Amino acid sequence: MSPEPFRTFHYHACAHALNGSFTRPFSETIDVQAPSSLPIIGGHGNARVDNFQFREFVSFRKSYTHVSGAHQADDDTHNTLVTSTVEGLNIMDIVTADRIVARLYSKHHRDEKEGSVSMVGSRFENLRIADCPVDVKLNTALFELLPTFVAAKKDFDNKGEFRKIAEDPFQTGQKLKTVEPDGAFLCTCVKEMETDCPGVTRVGHRFSVPGFGKIFLGEVVIKHGERTLTMVRLEIGSAVSGSGSAASATINGQHYP
Repeated sequence: MSPEPFRTFHYHACAHALNGSFTRPFSETIDVQAPSSLPIIGGHGNARVDNFQFREFVSFRKSYTHVSGAHQADDDTHNTLVTSTVEGLNIMDIVTADRIVARLYSKHHRDEKEGSVSMVGSRFENLRIADCPVDVKLNTALFELLPTFVAAKKDFDNKGEFRKIAEDPFQTGQKLKTVEPDGAFLCTCVKEMETDCPGVTRVGHRFSVPGFGKIFLGEVVIKHGERTLTMVRLEIGSAVSGSGSAASATINGQHYP
């Protein structure tokens, strides 16, 4: 009898709690805070930062990230988990939150070309813009039906619910017609986001704040075998200019050969 051919699994997961850069009124970069990266052989890793302060612009009480990957013998799967959490976030006294969590979990069966990804557990807690509460509901149910790139592409090509959020995520009027097998979808996991803050306007998953800039919530990038979730992304542009992100996680993994 021939021996079973060699086969291994290459893990991949990474996360960070916050990063950013400013170009006005000064040029300065915020180092990536609480980064974690999973070794290719799996295992466990974490990072934590407490009481962070960048000038008077950005602060948080604490942040922590976690990555882990291991083989589960009872069903012969490789499981990967990545989380990124920021607590007590304050960005220029405009964007504040008690807690923001990005969580991705992947289960990869032996004979599958890509693992199934879940984002259950990701959430915003007491998100506020200009001290006004923001009601955010994530579209977890839809994404549980689209655990892979193949499933997302099938729903997109069949003009399902996913197409509505992925064909024109920034609502520019230029709709995406198709995505190649080696391409990527950009969308949002946010189903509803509302605030009654005066002057704040919404387009898609973006809030615009006068004198501050743009706040994008729950952005998801889906590639074959890979998924990235960024809970907050910023394009700051006014007297102060810059960009940044908070609570971001990426997950994938692949068998070899």
